[in-house]
Amino acid sequence: MATEFEMPKLGLTMEFGKILSWMVPDGTAVSEGQPIMIIETDKVETEVESSGAGILKQHAVVGETYDCGSHLGWFLEEGEEAPAVAAAPVASAAPAAVPSAAPQVVAAAASSSVDAGGRIMASPNAKRVAAKRGVDLRTVNGTGPGGRITSEDVEAAPVSGAAPVAAAAGVAGAAVAAGRVAGANVPATLAARNLADLLGVDLSQVVPASPDPRITKEDVARHVRELLAAAASGGSAAAAALAPVSAPLLQTPTSVTALSGMRGTIAKRMYSSLQGMAQLTLMMDVDMGAVAADRTKRKEAGAAPGFTDYVISAVAKALRDHPYVNSQVTDDGVALLPDVNVGMAVAIDGGLVVPVVKHTDTLDLDALSTETSRLAEAARSGKLKLDEMEGGTFSVTALGMFGVDGFTPVINAPNTAILGVGRLRDDVAWADDGTPVKATMLTLSLTWDHRAFDGAPAAEFAQSIKAHLEAV
Repeated sequence: MATEFEMPKLGLTMEFGKILSWMVPDGTAVSEGQPIMIIETDKVETEVESSGAGILKQHAVVGETYDCGSHLGWFLEEGEEAPAVAAAPVASAAPAAVPSAAPQVVAAAASSSVDAGGRIMASPNAKRVAAKRGVDLRTVNGTGPGGRITSEDVEAAPVSGAAPVAAAAGVAGAAVAAGRVAGANVPATLAARNLADLLGVDLSQVVPASPDPRITKEDVARHVRELLAAAASGGSAAAAALAPVSAPLLQTPTSVTALSGMRGTIAKRMYSSLQGMAQLTLMMDVDMGAVAADRTKRKEAGAAPGFTDYVISAVAKALRDHPYVNSQVTDDGVALLPDVNVGMAVAIDGGLVVPVVKHTDTLDLDALSTETSRLAEAARSGKLKLDEMEGGTFSVTALGMFGVDGFTPVINAPNTAILGVGRLRDDVAWADDGTPVKATMLTLSLTWDHRAFDGAPAAEFAQSIKAHLEAV
């Protein structure tokens, strides 16, 4: 009996996945739990395991994006035929049709890509490309599985003239169609997408208020209220903020790296973080002599934690000392969070990921070191799971390995602070008798959201980290 293979939901915030490659040929016999394809979400690239056993009949197309729960193929018994594909994949990640400047009646040619129910069978990416180019999908014949329209079919089709344009009037309707396309892959609930389509809001400009990065209907409503308030106070820039314009090129580039995938996610989140918070940074030196001595002692007895592990451990203790830092800003105020989950930034090819050490304050130094090593290795080998990147309440990022002393890290929203770790350096300290002595120093760079707490509490938190490191 045929068993359907669907796009899995690999984490609380995953809503869609882009298929990068099939790891087995079409028609291959697979077993349950066998890795069969590689997908890209808005956070990570990861392998997907087979949810069933049998002959894998692939329907999904490499390079296309599918919502969680969308049909990707079948697991068949020997000699069994695959059932007909009745409809296109669910496409809540795809933009709704964008109205043209003036209503037009398009004479639709007979298309092989319309199912019995009159629905157009097109991939989410094809719908995005069609909205961008102004192509009427009713005039396109699909060449994909079951006659489904692919993005290549849309690229080859003539433009119908129904090019996307900005919505008519009002701040809420000021989002341009290009903005809608840019926000198509933003994690959001269906209610949020429906409201955004109704009001003409670009979801990529909406900042979620909850720990779940998915945008809700309430987030969209709050965003529109803020725009209306800004407009009422004389801000035509409020509408312009929905469609930022890039400066013209100064020269002909040698190459262009697209702001898509991981790079695009990083760019959007960093920009959103800086736009939505009052971020300041302070720096504080720490004498790491006690840490260095403890690490030497542990090395002689076996393996030793890394210096960043000591910092993360001290951060977890300081978050318990100062719970106002383990927080996030909401519409109701500053919410103090009960669990301490410290994220650690890991540089990988093409970007940065932040796996999270859950319940960091409950781990001793050895257990913490084991967990950070596991997460770092998983990040660099592309094996991180989505739930290992969710739920962080504070982040630590290090640039000391590049010779950097201090810097200004950007807060990982919705957290209210982040700590930067500089290099270990030889310095001079003064003994009680005034004698100069060699010291091992390190600079901590704390960025915090001034909306959540002020400079004095931020300094006290940094002093707490320093105290825990110097008392190892």
